[in-house]
Amino acid sequence: QVSAALREGGVSPTELCQRCLSLIKSTKFLNAYITVAEETALKQAEESEKRYRSGQPLGVLDGIPVAVKDNFNTAGIETTCASNMLKGYISPYNATVVQKLLDQGAVLLGKTNLDEFAMGSGSTDGVFGPVRNPWSYSRQYKEKSVSKSHSEDEESNWVITGGSSGGSAAAVSSFTCFAALGSDTGGSTRNPAAHCGVVGLKPTYGLISRHGLIPLVNSMDVPGILTRCVDDAAVVLGLLAGHDPKDSTTIQDDFKPFELPNLPDVSKLSIGIPKEYQAPGLSSEILGLWSKAADLFKNAGAKVIEVSLPHTCYSIVCYHVLCTAEVASNMARFDGLEYGHRSDMNKSTESMYAATRREGFNDVVRGRILSGNYFLLKQNYENYFIKAQKVRRLIANDFLKVFRSGIDILLTPTTLSDPVPYTEFIKEDNRTRSAQDDILTQAVNLAGLPAINVPTALSERGLPVGLQFIGRSFQEKQLLTVAKWFEKQVKFPIIQLEEVKSHVQDVFQHRKSASFS
Repeated sequence: QVSAALREGGVSPTELCQRCLSLIKSTKFLNAYITVAEETALKQAEESEKRYRSGQPLGVLDGIPVAVKDNFNTAGIETTCASNMLKGYISPYNATVVQKLLDQGAVLLGKTNLDEFAMGSGSTDGVFGPVRNPWSYSRQYKEKSVSKSHSEDEESNWVITGGSSGGSAAAVSSFTCFAALGSDTGGSTRNPAAHCGVVGLKPTYGLISRHGLIPLVNSMDVPGILTRCVDDAAVVLGLLAGHDPKDSTTIQDDFKPFELPNLPDVSKLSIGIPKEYQAPGLSSEILGLWSKAADLFKNAGAKVIEVSLPHTCYSIVCYHVLCTAEVASNMARFDGLEYGHRSDMNKSTESMYAATRREGFNDVVRGRILSGNYFLLKQNYENYFIKAQKVRRLIANDFLKVFRSGIDILLTPTTLSDPVPYTEFIKEDNRTRSAQDDILTQAVNLAGLPAINVPTALSERGLPVGLQFIGRSFQEKQLLTVAKWFEKQVKFPIIQLEEVKSHVQDVFQHRKSASFS
């Protein structure tokens, strides 16, 4: 809709950019952005305006405001990973995905908040403070939450965004941008998407380049896409996917962008319901929505079949070993010598290394480095790392068997419950929370499969709940087609935020979700 408005001259790229920037200012309390690149964004919008005037826009994304998680390198804009270790670091190059967005004329508004080095599931552990879920301030939530004195209520009752791409999810949810990039290693795009009521796509491993994404777990990291509708996710995927000579793990074949059918047909599909995803702690509300979703497919003529992924219960333990081992290896580069923070300690090189890492990393990152190095010790390598790799293969094979048996798409919950208040979330430590919150999303990363969160309904507390669709490797078109069909059936409500209402109505006279496809 907004792309059409730009083409028809209903709104100019500069106007659109200015409105998004003023929205970022009026929703600053959400803490969604670490850096707002106002000058750069306005310059990019001006360039876009010239192209529209001369009738030569670069494509659908030309002039569209986007945001990027602050663990993607951006030339000329600070990249911090929400850590003291990289405060003030400006990369000399753009990540491939960022460059592709800019080549299409997208306007980069800024870098979004996250858990430090993307380690967490709440976007609460970064050095710039926690991200607040826009739905905490929505009319839907306020009407349902027990009213104390208004100010006390808002201060103590705000809910988390999920993580680690919470800033990107909050940015899209609060209308400050039209699409955002996240990263997904164990659910870090889908989890916040579910909590913030937006679409979160984790593509197949190798479909989108990781070059310039500061690595957490190289064998599982995937750039994720956050948008307000499935069609938009398909548009962004079409522009980002494909081979990158700078990333040897990307596919060799050319990727052909696709359009999703307007009237998707699911009647010939087989939908699998994995019984292991009825995990301990799954709320009865989400269980009910999952069951209703299965009925929707059944009523549309699809086969709905219960399936088994027997090794799912081992995925979190397996992930913990592999994740920390790769983290220990990846974090070795932050030694204070070449870039990033360097301690003033100058007794010896070793003491400078130690002090730099103690000052630069938070407890969560240091804890994972210690665990990883323990698992990689010569006497532990076989017992932990090699065993975890074998379990990973079993988990991947579970999915293969199910898809070979004729199942097209798996339907599962994305999270165990709706988003919890921040005060409740921080009662548990990061590792416990991550283990609980990644249980439904993590196995997909071990298997390298594509998955998407589709916002489904509001909980009894007036907060978003999403469901997850898991597809076969490189079958994003089928996955997104099913997701689009489901999105049309559930008609997820639009967030009613006083801060953004007037802005959105200025750009779009009707109350439909703002999308650009």
